[in-house]
Amino acid sequence: MSQLLEWFERTETDFILFSQTICQYCNRAKRILDSKNLSYTEVNLDHFDDLRNTVVKETRHRTVPAIFDLRKEKPLFIGGSDRLIEYLQER
Repeated sequence: MSQLLEWFERTETDFILFSQTICQYCNRAKRILDSKNLSYTEVNLDHFDDLRNTVVKETRHRTVPAIFDLRKEKPLFIGGSDRLIEYLQER
């Protein structure tokens, strides 16, 4: 998970969202985070060779967005936009 850890360590927001250019679910996740006043860093996988493969390998989540909560001691993988809604309702 070293490539992901590098992203986590240099990100100073509440969440990190791995996305792609054309993705309605990514836009949905960003709207959800905005509505809750939660900060996020968006990393567009279209611009980083091999990062998508790393995200899939480490999370077994094959679609975007792939969202992590960085507010905890360790980054917590949430999943996609549907799971983000559930996760935020649980809190």
